[in-house]
Amino acid sequence: MTYSTLIRKLSYGVHDVAHLEEEEAYQLFSAMLDDGVSDLELGAIVMALRIKSESIEELLGFYRALAERVYPLNMPTASCRPVVLPSYSGALHQANLLPLLALLLRDCGVPVVIHGTLQSNGRVTTASILRELGILPCINLPQAVKQLNEQGLVFLHAVTLCPGLAALMTLRERMGLRNSAHAMAKLIDPFSDGCLRVVSVADPLQLEKMRDFLTMTGARALLLQSTDGEGYADPMRRQQMEFINDGSSSLLCAAEQGEVKHLPQLPDDIDAHTTAGWIRRVMAKEIAVPQSVISQLACCLYGCGYADDMSQASAIAASKSGNLVSA
Repeated sequence: MTYSTLIRKLSYGVHDVAHLEEEEAYQLFSAMLDDGVSDLELGAIVMALRIKSESIEELLGFYRALAERVYPLNMPTASCRPVVLPSYSGALHQANLLPLLALLLRDCGVPVVIHGTLQSNGRVTTASILRELGILPCINLPQAVKQLNEQGLVFLHAVTLCPGLAALMTLRERMGLRNSAHAMAKLIDPFSDGCLRVVSVADPLQLEKMRDFLTMTGARALLLQSTDGEGYADPMRRQQMEFINDGSSSLLCAAEQGEVKHLPQLPDDIDAHTTAGWIRRVMAKEIAVPQSVISQLACCLYGCGYADDMSQASAIAASKSGNLVSA
């Protein structure tokens, strides 16, 4: 099938949306990742997918192509699974607390891999906050494995894990819009099913689709709605968090209902320097960890196998964060 045929198929009217079959999606995304599609055709394809949104079959095909091209990481020498945190948005409206979650996990003894972008696009990236905290991106995989074993936390640029995917994401700078590569980046598993992935989506309507995808692929993941595009819990209100494992989903944390009674102390500004300074004070137990972040920490501790059940995980999370009672 030619690209022009695929473009026509993807570009049917709103009321006659056509989706690619899984094998078609696999072949197409493989070519896209391997720089095998011309700029003109590539632009038409990513725009058509953006307008109609990917189907489950397309996500499955895209993911199969991606998984074949992600450079693997060796498992760290730890008693629990590593936690993988994608970071491709950055803060725009409120402080980015993903580095705080990562540091809390590391302090519990959980290996943490953050992968993402260095380009800010007007936002405050996780990489920039980590730099303020003295954590620089790893330049290659051997360095990443060494640092993960010695320090428990690494940041990897997407190009280090999958150059083809990173190239597709740079289309945002030329087209002004995200594309399917950004959705697939959140699903990267550098350990081949040996980790807990934290997967977040911005649109609540996409949660069901992502839940179906994760259960169909047998993934081990914590699924939640993103905060400002990133995968940390909203510090202003506890949100729903689901644990996906071996084809089933279970609710670990219910969404907070009603009026919020206690507002956390948050950074005065969202810039990297201010956010990093606030995180240092939180880690020094001068400022309380937002309760929703404690809840997410507990969910991660259970999901990665650090704790045997949620009761134990919640107690550990509350203790490690300096709070007497967890959410």
